[in-house]
Amino acid sequence: MRILGIDPGYGIVGFGIIDTHRDNAVVDYGVIETPKNEPFAERLMHIEEALRVIFEEYKPDEVAIEELFYFRNQTTVIPVAEARGVIVLTARKHCERIFEYTPMQIKQALTGNGRAEKKQMQFMVKSVLGLEKIPKPDDAADALAVAICHSQINPHLNVNQLF
Repeated sequence: MRILGIDPGYGIVGFGIIDTHRDNAVVDYGVIETPKNEPFAERLMHIEEALRVIFEEYKPDEVAIEELFYFRNQTTVIPVAEARGVIVLTARKHCERIFEYTPMQIKQALTGNGRAEKKQMQFMVKSVLGLEKIPKPDDAADALAVAICHSQINPHLNVNQLF
């Protein structure tokens, strides 16, 4: 099964694709960056177009998206939520099985500690996927963590399913 993990944002959207039929082999990962000088609506359209290309190229069987969690930067929560809406809608247009996970669930699945630090998470992504180095940028590593979380806790349970 091919899983697309997504770390939502509007400036940078992380994506990571793993294949569970090949022991969670990494298929691809990276980020979608939107131009800071563009109007917000254009940035959302850029996210949708880039995701469409990813769906058409990799044809994931399931999509796992990180839920929003904000306690520090309240000024970006609405734009990120709007971008996440575009991400969920685009995912739904291309895939029937969409799941969401909180940051705590992702950390728990990878490290056994729901409050793990970012460095610990990045180390576990590298280790679980058998990579030589930690994936960069951080948003791509976060998206791979979402995909790994889904592969570990949800193959048959169908919990956290949006659609």
